Amino acid sequence: MPARDHAGGPFAAPSRWLALSRGWRRLAAAFLAGALGALAMPPFGVLPALVVSLALAVWLTDGAAATRTGLVRALGACFLVGWAWGFGYLTAGLWWLGSAFLVEADEFAWALPLGVVGLPAVLALFYGAGFAAARLVWSRGAGRIAALAFGLAGAEWLRGHLITGFPWNTLGMALGQNLWLMQAAAFIGLYGLTLFAVLICAAPATLATGTHPRGRYGPSAAAAITLAALALWGAERVPPGPSATVAGVRLRLVQPNLPQDAKFRPENREDIVDRYVELSQRPPEVGGAPPTHVIWPESAFPFLIQRDPASLAKVGGGLPPGARLVTGAARAEEPLPGERLRFFNAIMTIEAPGRITDTYDKVHLVPFGEYLPGPLDAALRALGLRQFVSIPGGFSAGSAAGQRILTIPGLPPAAATICYEAIFPGAIVPADPAGVATAEPGLILNVTNDAWFGDTPGPRQHLAQARLRAVEEGLPLVRDANTGISAVIDAYGRTTASLPLDREDILDADLPAPVPGRTLYARLGDAPFALMLAGALLCALAARRRA
Repeated sequence: MPARDHAGGPFAAPSRWLALSRGWRRLAAAFLAGALGALAMPPFGVLPALVVSLALAVWLTDGAAATRTGLVRALGACFLVGWAWGFGYLTAGLWWLGSAFLVEADEFAWALPLGVVGLPAVLALFYGAGFAAARLVWSRGAGRIAALAFGLAGAEWLRGHLITGFPWNTLGMALGQNLWLMQAAAFIGLYGLTLFAVLICAAPATLATGTHPRGRYGPSAAAAITLAALALWGAERVPPGPSATVAGVRLRLVQPNLPQDAKFRPENREDIVDRYVELSQRPPEVGGAPPTHVIWPESAFPFLIQRDPASLAKVGGGLPPGARLVTGAARAEEPLPGERLRFFNAIMTIEAPGRITDTYDKVHLVPFGEYLPGPLDAALRALGLRQFVSIPGGFSAGSAAGQRILTIPGLPPAAATICYEAIFPGAIVPADPAGVATAEPGLILNVTNDAWFGDTPGPRQHLAQARLRAVEEGLPLVRDANTGISAVIDAYGRTTASLPLDREDILDADLPAPVPGRTLYARLGDAPFALMLAGALLCALAARRRA
């Protein structure tokens, strides 16, 4: 099969070499191809890198799929190609996670390889499964592009949902970081963009393998037309002028730029509170309206402010006149008899003179960052390992069926997200068991602390993924980050105001209005993606029958 199918085209020689490679050479090539594909992710956004990466993946899979020692061995060979490709892709895209292990290097540096190499190695199993699934419907010609799109898009959906879910740098972000291309997410979401990204970027693989001009150049032409159509449609959807704003609302985002080290300690509570208050009280720019709402980032205090009346009074009394505060803060809940004290990573709304009026507890916690997974908790603690956040026993998760909408006087209902909760598509707005939204918010509020990751691609990738949620839901995004990047983004994904990384400053901005009505994705979630996935499978099956 490889020798016949790789007989022509301008890239025939490299495609034939890859298809005929074996053993460590095949796996090394797959690893390097995956690592190249990471350049298509934020903040680089080099889409051609994913084109080359997926074309190489197709040619490698051609060789693995042609294993003549039985279906099981062929599936195993394709699984290994997919695992190596995913390992390279995730290692190159997530290396910055190592920064978190160096914040308290004396305690966590030894575990750095577990985050930088171990996590990608485990998550790459999803890609291995995706390549193996593609092998089940693999064929010659353009049909195998649909097979790979089915396998990889399905694998990405599973990666975002199974166990705790981790949809970071999902392949659809190759399209989801461009203002025009991201507009399709309002209809098909991130996973729909993922399927399009694989179809478009893998299509040029046929330039090396088509046996006639239509089979050789047709897929690439179709991919180029599809990409252009998505861009033109997106350009048409984005309004020519700025979005309307919500009357009577003036936001102040406070970015204190507090380092995640010894300075952020309970003994420094007074200096930290004073710093927040000073930033919050700064006069607005000349001609600017005073703030009606002040927003502070995730875990603003290295202590439990709800149990510190003096600090709470200082915060409430230090707000600009008439303004209300929305802040991230750890909170404690009195335990039931026989239970330990429970801690939550929360958002609180505070009014003068220091009254807490509403609270949201984070539901989707970060494994190993905010808690140790239950089955491993006792064993890991016996080895002296704890989660990064120094909370006895780690944080507890809020109720998944609980409140996600914050009631903040003077603001539309706010869909609350803390830190990486904002990367989960379809999980922004509360829904009942039938999947029907229980409320209609007017904005997405995201407070976060990316200080753990320094000046790396991590904070930029985080912002890009949160930005796509605004387009999916048709809601403006208000994002306040400790060290940046803080931003206000309208419902079309346009940044209306922002602060750069590693700057202490305030950001005063109006609140953009939502899009009229709810987006298709907000109403149907991943149902359109499921139909697209089924369509890719049918196309792959049809091509296999014709082969």
